[in-house]
Amino acid sequence: MSKLILIPTPIGNLDDITLRAIECIKDVDLILCEDTRRSLKLMNHLEIKKPLKSFHKFNEHSTVEKIIFEIQSGIKVGLISDAGTPSISDPGYLIVKMCIDNNIDVECLPGPTALIPALAISGLPSERFTFEGFLPVKKGRKTRLQELSFEKRTMIFYESPYKLYKTLKDFYDFFGPEREISISKELTKIFENTKRGKIKDFLDSYENKKLKGEFVIVVKGLK
Repeated sequence: MSKLILIPTPIGNLDDITLRAIECIKDVDLILCEDTRRSLKLMNHLEIKKPLKSFHKFNEHSTVEKIIFEIQSGIKVGLISDAGTPSISDPGYLIVKMCIDNNIDVECLPGPTALIPALAISGLPSERFTFEGFLPVKKGRKTRLQELSFEKRTMIFYESPYKLYKTLKDFYDFFGPEREISISKELTKIFENTKRGKIKDFLDSYENKKLKGEFVIVVKGLK
């Protein structure tokens, strides 16, 4: 049966994979993944052997039509990302849209994503929130920050260790020094930690520091 299945994978701790995700990985004919080397480690951990095909932001436009043709031939394809749920700050949107346009069934399993745990433990309002992912690096960055400075809902951002200080400095300039935030690092991993406070409290902590890991920043909305 022709189908595309989005299969979430652990964001750090491999034991967080669900039983249903394991069964789906066993059941599909082909697995699309961002980095075949990284996905192979997961397959080896699960003791599952499946064909892996590279599918990432640098090749998805050039390969998606061929993959759609393969699915239409009657195979079941699983899409995984390096960590978390496909299409959430990872490749997925393009192939899902093309599957829908070609009347191919699409299914997504529930599973790991960094933004929800970070929000849940932030201590900030969680009834209404907006997920912003990674901010634009250059073009459109200031415009986006200006728009978000009036956002009343809690905001969630992803950031790399290399740009964390710059992003916090931009938050200081656009959101103000007193805005409450939470910074979670390496969620579900050995060195997981979360720090909470006001934007002004963090600038000295992260300036000129060599950081490692992946960060989720939760920012309280405008009162």
